[in-house]
Amino acid sequence: MSFYFSQEQIVINDVPMIKYELLEKKIQEEKDVLLVLNFWSTTCAPCVKELPDFIEVNNKYKDNPKFKMLLVSLDRPKDKDRVVQFIKNKKLTAEVILLDDIKRMNTWIPRFEKNWDGNIPVTIVYKNSEKVHFNDGEMTKIELENVITKNL
Repeated sequence: MSFYFSQEQIVINDVPMIKYELLEKKIQEEKDVLLVLNFWSTTCAPCVKELPDFIEVNNKYKDNPKFKMLLVSLDRPKDKDRVVQFIKNKKLTAEVILLDDIKRMNTWIPRFEKNWDGNIPVTIVYKNSEKVHFNDGEMTKIELENVITKNL
């Protein structure tokens, strides 16, 4: 199903629910790309607060073939409908996936970043599948743009 908002087209298919191994594989497949990975949830106030800035930045760079943003929702699988509704309401233009791996958080969190204590929001930026930036907590639009400009 598709939804149209002014100039932006937001296509909401089924938000894929994946395990962390598949997310790691996705990161490895993004060669020659600056990948902005944002871990968030609909119930996290700081996450929701920073998302409009992320979407604004995504809209600015999304036509660049060397740029990709992936929003990784840590909402529970049973709350998937809420995530889909949130995508519509907030007009999220970046790709969204649901990381269905809550029980193994202690396994996958350190695989992404050893200094990550498990809190969100967290933003990890990869260039050619290599981590170039880790941001624990909220990120301003200026901070995000600076990281992108420096690495793109």
